[in-house]
Amino acid sequence: MSVIQKVLLVVSCVFYLITVLGGLRFGAFVATVFFLLHSLTIILFAYMVFKDGRDSSMLMDTYKQDIGQELAGKDREIEVLKGRIDEKETEIIDINRKNDELKIENDDLKKKGAKLEADIEALDQKTKEIEKEKEIMASKKTISEGLLPPVEEGAESSTVNIIELAKTAVAELSESARAVSLIITVQSSEDTLLVKADPNRLITLFRNIIDNSIKYMNKAGSLVITISTINDDIFIVLKDTGEGLNEDETRHIFELNFQGSNRLSGNGLGLTQAKAIVEYYGGTIYAKSMEGKGMGIYIQLPA
Repeated sequence: MSVIQKVLLVVSCVFYLITVLGGLRFGAFVATVFFLLHSLTIILFAYMVFKDGRDSSMLMDTYKQDIGQELAGKDREIEVLKGRIDEKETEIIDINRKNDELKIENDDLKKKGAKLEADIEALDQKTKEIEKEKEIMASKKTISEGLLPPVEEGAESSTVNIIELAKTAVAELSESARAVSLIITVQSSEDTLLVKADPNRLITLFRNIIDNSIKYMNKAGSLVITISTINDDIFIVLKDTGEGLNEDETRHIFELNFQGSNRLSGNGLGLTQAKAIVEYYGGTIYAKSMEGKGMGIYIQLPA
Protein backbone atom coordinates (compact mmCIF):
# COMPACT_ATOMS: atom_id res chain seq x y z
CA MET A 1 0.00 0.00 0.00
CA SER A 2 1.35 3.38 -1.08
CA VAL A 3 1.57 6.53 1.15
CA ILE A 4 -1.28 8.24 -0.80
CA GLN A 5 -3.50 5.24 -0.28
CA LYS A 6 -2.76 5.33 3.43
CA VAL A 7 -3.52 9.08 3.58
CA LEU A 8 -6.80 8.63 1.69
CA LEU A 9 -7.82 5.80 3.99
CA VAL A 10 -7.06 7.89 7.09
CA VAL A 11 -8.86 10.95 5.65
CA SER A 12 -11.84 8.77 4.74
CA CYS A 13 -12.01 7.49 8.29
CA VAL A 14 -11.80 11.06 9.66
CA PHE A 15 -14.61 12.18 7.34
CA TYR A 16 -16.70 9.25 8.41
CA LEU A 17 -16.23 10.12 12.08
CA ILE A 18 -17.06 13.78 11.37
CA THR A 19 -20.14 12.65 9.42
CA VAL A 20 -21.35 10.62 12.40
CA LEU A 21 -20.52 13.33 14.93
CA GLY A 22 -21.67 16.15 12.63
CA GLY A 23 -25.06 14.51 12.17
CA LEU A 24 -25.52 14.59 15.91
CA ARG A 25 -24.19 18.04 16.66
CA PHE A 26 -24.15 20.11 13.44
CA GLY A 27 -27.13 18.91 11.58
CA ALA A 28 -27.95 16.92 8.49
CA PHE A 29 -26.32 19.32 6.05
CA VAL A 30 -22.85 19.07 7.61
CA ALA A 31 -23.25 15.35 7.95
CA THR A 32 -24.17 15.12 4.26
CA VAL A 33 -21.16 17.21 3.18
CA PHE A 34 -18.70 15.10 5.17
CA PHE A 35 -20.40 11.94 4.04
CA LEU A 36 -19.84 13.04 0.44
CA LEU A 37 -16.23 13.84 1.28
CA HIS A 38 -15.96 10.44 2.94
CA SER A 39 -17.43 8.77 -0.16
CA LEU A 40 -15.11 10.75 -2.42
CA THR A 41 -12.03 9.69 -0.46
CA ILE A 42 -13.23 6.09 -0.51
CA ILE A 43 -13.68 6.32 -4.29
CA LEU A 44 -10.20 7.85 -4.66
CA PHE A 45 -8.78 5.16 -2.41
CA ALA A 46 -10.50 2.44 -4.47
CA TYR A 47 -9.27 4.02 -7.69
CA MET A 48 -5.74 4.18 -6.37
CA VAL A 49 -5.97 0.57 -5.25
CA PHE A 50 -7.34 -0.43 -8.64
CA LYS A 51 -4.73 1.64 -10.46
CA ASP A 52 -1.93 0.22 -8.35
CA GLY A 53 -3.32 -3.27 -8.85
CA ARG A 54 -3.43 -2.77 -12.61
CA ASP A 55 0.05 -1.27 -12.59
CA SER A 56 1.20 -4.13 -10.42
CA SER A 57 -0.40 -6.60 -12.83
CA MET A 58 1.24 -4.91 -15.80
CA LEU A 59 4.48 -4.73 -13.88
CA MET A 60 4.08 -8.40 -12.98
CA ASP A 61 3.50 -9.23 -16.62
CA THR A 62 6.57 -7.21 -17.49
CA TYR A 63 8.48 -8.99 -14.78
CA LYS A 64 7.18 -12.29 -16.08
CA GLN A 65 8.26 -11.40 -19.59
CA ASP A 66 11.64 -10.23 -18.35
CA ILE A 67 11.99 -13.35 -16.24
CA GLY A 68 10.88 -15.47 -19.21
CA GLN A 69 13.40 -13.79 -21.45
CA GLU A 70 16.03 -14.15 -18.75
CA LEU A 71 15.16 -17.82 -18.33
CA ALA A 72 15.23 -18.29 -22.11
CA GLY A 73 18.63 -16.62 -22.16
CA LYS A 74 19.79 -18.83 -19.32
CA ASP A 75 18.42 -21.88 -21.16
CA ARG A 76 20.39 -20.85 -24.22
CA GLU A 77 23.47 -20.36 -22.09
CA ILE A 78 22.86 -23.77 -20.52
CA GLU A 79 22.55 -25.32 -24.00
CA VAL A 80 25.77 -23.59 -25.05
CA LEU A 81 27.43 -24.82 -21.87
CA LYS A 82 26.09 -28.32 -22.50
CA GLY A 83 27.51 -28.13 -26.02
CA ARG A 84 30.85 -27.02 -24.64
CA ILE A 85 30.70 -29.77 -22.03
CA ASP A 86 30.00 -32.29 -24.82
CA GLU A 87 32.94 -30.89 -26.79
CA LYS A 88 35.18 -31.14 -23.72
CA GLU A 89 33.96 -34.68 -23.09
CA THR A 90 34.72 -35.51 -26.74
CA GLU A 91 38.14 -33.91 -26.34
CA ILE A 92 38.70 -35.92 -23.16
CA ILE A 93 37.68 -39.10 -24.99
CA ASP A 94 40.06 -38.22 -27.83
CA ILE A 95 42.83 -37.45 -25.34
CA ASN A 96 42.21 -40.75 -23.53
CA ARG A 97 42.19 -42.57 -26.87
CA LYS A 98 45.43 -40.86 -27.89
CA ASN A 99 46.91 -41.69 -24.48
CA ASP A 100 45.96 -45.33 -25.04
CA GLU A 101 47.49 -45.21 -28.52
CA LEU A 102 50.62 -43.58 -27.09
CA LYS A 103 50.79 -46.27 -24.41
CA ILE A 104 50.50 -48.95 -27.11
CA GLU A 105 53.14 -47.18 -29.22
CA ASN A 106 55.32 -46.81 -26.13
CA ASP A 107 54.94 -50.52 -25.39
CA ASP A 108 55.76 -51.29 -29.02
CA LEU A 109 58.79 -49.00 -28.84
CA LYS A 110 59.89 -50.71 -25.63
CA LYS A 111 59.51 -54.09 -27.31
CA LYS A 112 61.35 -52.85 -30.39
CA GLY A 113 63.98 -51.30 -28.14
CA ALA A 114 64.39 -54.57 -26.27
CA LYS A 115 64.57 -56.46 -29.57
CA LEU A 116 67.05 -53.90 -30.91
CA GLU A 117 69.18 -54.30 -27.80
CA ALA A 118 69.00 -58.07 -28.22
CA ASP A 119 69.89 -57.71 -31.92
CA ILE A 120 72.78 -55.38 -31.04
CA GLU A 121 73.96 -57.82 -28.39
CA ALA A 122 73.66 -60.69 -30.87
CA LEU A 123 75.46 -58.57 -33.48
CA ASP A 124 78.20 -57.78 -30.98
CA GLN A 125 78.47 -61.48 -30.19
CA LYS A 126 78.50 -62.30 -33.90
CA THR A 127 81.14 -59.61 -34.46
CA LYS A 128 83.25 -61.12 -31.71
CA GLU A 129 82.79 -64.55 -33.27
CA ILE A 130 83.74 -63.16 -36.70
CA GLU A 131 86.78 -61.43 -35.22
CA LYS A 132 87.71 -64.68 -33.53
CA GLU A 133 87.21 -66.55 -36.79
CA LYS A 134 89.32 -63.93 -38.56
CA GLU A 135 92.04 -64.47 -35.99
CA ILE A 136 91.75 -68.23 -36.45
CA MET A 137 91.73 -67.84 -40.24
CA ALA A 138 94.69 -65.47 -40.06
CA SER A 139 96.45 -67.97 -37.84
CA LYS A 140 95.57 -70.79 -40.22
CA LYS A 141 96.67 -68.65 -43.17
CA THR A 142 99.96 -67.97 -41.43
CA ILE A 143 100.38 -71.67 -40.71
CA SER A 144 99.36 -72.56 -44.27
CA GLU A 145 101.78 -70.06 -45.74
CA GLY A 146 104.44 -71.50 -43.46
CA LEU A 147 103.69 -74.96 -44.83
CA LEU A 148 104.15 -73.91 -48.47
CA PRO A 149 107.38 -75.14 -50.08
CA PRO A 150 109.76 -72.35 -51.09
CA VAL A 151 109.48 -71.01 -54.64
CA GLU A 152 112.48 -70.74 -56.90
CA GLU A 153 112.97 -67.34 -58.49
CA GLY A 154 110.71 -66.97 -61.55
CA ALA A 155 109.03 -70.37 -61.05
CA GLU A 156 105.85 -68.97 -59.52
CA SER A 157 104.66 -67.41 -62.78
CA SER A 158 105.64 -70.33 -65.03
CA THR A 159 103.11 -72.45 -66.95
CA VAL A 160 103.53 -76.20 -66.44
CA ASN A 161 101.92 -79.44 -67.59
CA ILE A 162 100.23 -80.85 -64.49
CA ILE A 163 100.07 -84.36 -66.00
CA GLU A 164 103.86 -84.50 -66.34
CA LEU A 165 104.23 -83.20 -62.76
CA ALA A 166 101.98 -86.01 -61.48
CA LYS A 167 104.07 -88.56 -63.39
CA THR A 168 107.26 -87.02 -61.96
CA ALA A 169 105.93 -87.42 -58.40
CA VAL A 170 104.96 -91.05 -59.15
CA ALA A 171 108.45 -91.77 -60.52
CA GLU A 172 110.07 -90.29 -57.40
CA LEU A 173 108.07 -92.64 -55.16
CA SER A 174 108.03 -95.69 -57.43
CA GLU A 175 110.50 -97.68 -55.31
CA SER A 176 108.52 -97.04 -52.10
CA ALA A 177 105.32 -98.08 -53.92
CA ARG A 178 106.86 -101.33 -55.20
CA ALA A 179 108.02 -102.14 -51.67
CA VAL A 180 104.39 -102.34 -50.49
CA SER A 181 103.05 -103.77 -53.77
CA LEU A 182 101.21 -100.57 -54.67
CA ILE A 183 100.58 -100.01 -58.36
CA ILE A 184 100.23 -96.33 -59.26
CA THR A 185 98.79 -95.18 -62.59
CA VAL A 186 98.11 -91.73 -64.00
CA GLN A 187 95.09 -91.44 -66.30
CA SER A 188 93.98 -88.53 -68.46
CA SER A 189 92.18 -88.07 -71.75
CA GLU A 190 94.64 -85.26 -72.50
CA ASP A 191 98.39 -85.36 -72.92
CA THR A 192 98.82 -81.81 -71.75
CA LEU A 193 96.88 -79.78 -69.18
CA LEU A 194 98.55 -76.48 -68.48
CA VAL A 195 98.37 -74.61 -65.19
CA LYS A 196 100.16 -71.49 -64.00
CA ALA A 197 101.92 -72.47 -60.79
CA ASP A 198 105.25 -73.34 -59.21
CA PRO A 199 106.12 -76.89 -60.39
CA ASN A 200 107.91 -77.76 -57.15
CA ARG A 201 104.75 -77.04 -55.14
CA LEU A 202 102.53 -79.16 -57.44
CA ILE A 203 105.01 -82.05 -57.30
CA THR A 204 104.96 -81.74 -53.49
CA LEU A 205 101.14 -81.84 -53.61
CA PHE A 206 101.12 -85.13 -55.51
CA ARG A 207 104.05 -86.55 -53.52
CA ASN A 208 102.36 -85.95 -50.14
CA ILE A 209 99.11 -87.63 -51.18
CA ILE A 210 100.85 -90.57 -52.86
CA ASP A 211 103.16 -91.02 -49.86
CA ASN A 212 100.11 -91.05 -47.59
CA SER A 213 98.56 -93.90 -49.63
CA ILE A 214 101.82 -95.84 -49.56
CA LYS A 215 102.06 -95.61 -45.75
CA TYR A 216 98.43 -96.54 -44.99
CA MET A 217 97.60 -99.17 -47.66
CA ASN A 218 98.72 -102.09 -45.43
CA LYS A 219 98.14 -104.45 -48.35
CA ALA A 220 98.80 -104.80 -52.03
CA GLY A 221 96.61 -102.59 -54.10
CA SER A 222 96.40 -99.70 -56.51
CA LEU A 223 96.34 -95.93 -56.60
CA VAL A 224 94.72 -94.35 -59.64
CA ILE A 225 95.36 -90.68 -60.37
CA THR A 226 92.80 -89.27 -62.79
CA ILE A 227 93.31 -85.79 -64.20
CA SER A 228 90.63 -84.10 -66.31
CA THR A 229 89.37 -80.63 -67.22
CA ILE A 230 85.88 -79.10 -67.23
CA ASN A 231 85.58 -75.59 -68.64
CA ASP A 232 88.34 -73.59 -66.92
CA ASP A 233 88.93 -75.98 -64.01
CA ILE A 234 91.22 -78.96 -63.60
CA PHE A 235 89.92 -81.88 -61.54
CA ILE A 236 92.24 -84.41 -59.94
CA VAL A 237 91.09 -87.61 -58.24
CA LEU A 238 93.51 -89.83 -56.33
CA LYS A 239 91.73 -93.06 -55.35
CA ASP A 240 93.45 -95.97 -53.61
CA THR A 241 92.21 -99.42 -52.57
CA GLY A 242 93.44 -99.31 -49.00
CA GLU A 243 91.57 -99.83 -45.75
CA GLY A 244 90.28 -96.26 -45.64
CA LEU A 245 88.83 -94.43 -42.64
CA ASN A 246 85.39 -93.90 -41.16
CA GLU A 247 83.42 -90.79 -42.15
CA ASP A 248 84.11 -88.90 -38.93
CA GLU A 249 87.88 -89.33 -39.16
CA THR A 250 87.89 -88.55 -42.89
CA ARG A 251 86.60 -85.02 -42.14
CA HIS A 252 89.77 -84.26 -40.14
CA ILE A 253 92.55 -85.73 -42.27
CA PHE A 254 93.65 -82.30 -43.58
CA GLU A 255 93.97 -80.84 -40.07
CA LEU A 256 97.41 -80.11 -38.72
CA ASN A 257 98.96 -83.08 -36.84
CA PHE A 258 95.82 -85.20 -37.22
CA GLN A 259 96.37 -88.96 -37.19
CA GLY A 260 93.51 -91.40 -37.54
CA SER A 261 92.89 -94.71 -35.82
CA ASN A 262 95.34 -96.30 -38.30
CA ARG A 263 98.09 -93.87 -37.28
CA LEU A 264 101.69 -94.67 -37.98
CA SER A 265 104.92 -92.82 -37.34
CA GLY A 266 105.18 -89.35 -38.85
CA ASN A 267 104.22 -85.75 -38.09
CA GLY A 268 100.91 -85.71 -39.99
CA LEU A 269 101.89 -82.65 -42.04
CA GLY A 270 101.62 -84.21 -45.51
CA LEU A 271 97.90 -83.75 -46.23
CA THR A 272 97.83 -80.43 -44.36
CA GLN A 273 100.57 -79.14 -46.65
CA ALA A 274 98.71 -80.50 -49.69
CA LYS A 275 95.61 -78.58 -48.64
CA ALA A 276 97.67 -75.39 -48.16
CA ILE A 277 99.09 -75.71 -51.69
CA VAL A 278 95.66 -76.26 -53.29
CA GLU A 279 94.08 -73.33 -51.45
CA TYR A 280 97.03 -71.08 -52.26
CA TYR A 281 96.21 -71.50 -55.94
CA GLY A 282 92.49 -70.84 -55.37
CA GLY A 283 91.37 -74.45 -55.47
CA THR A 284 89.49 -76.83 -53.20
CA ILE A 285 90.34 -80.24 -51.79
CA TYR A 286 88.29 -82.78 -49.88
CA ALA A 287 88.30 -86.50 -49.08
CA LYS A 288 85.81 -89.35 -49.26
CA SER A 289 86.39 -92.66 -47.55
CA MET A 290 84.67 -95.66 -46.01
CA GLU A 291 86.31 -98.29 -43.84
CA GLY A 292 87.52 -101.13 -46.01
CA LYS A 293 86.83 -99.27 -49.27
CA GLY A 294 89.89 -97.11 -49.73
CA MET A 295 90.52 -93.38 -49.66
CA GLY A 296 89.66 -90.84 -52.36
CA ILE A 297 91.17 -87.34 -52.54
CA TYR A 298 89.34 -84.87 -54.82
CA ILE A 299 91.03 -81.66 -56.00
CA GLN A 300 89.78 -78.74 -58.11
CA LEU A 301 92.26 -76.19 -59.44
CA PRO A 302 91.79 -73.18 -61.76
CA ALA A 303 93.42 -73.98 -65.12
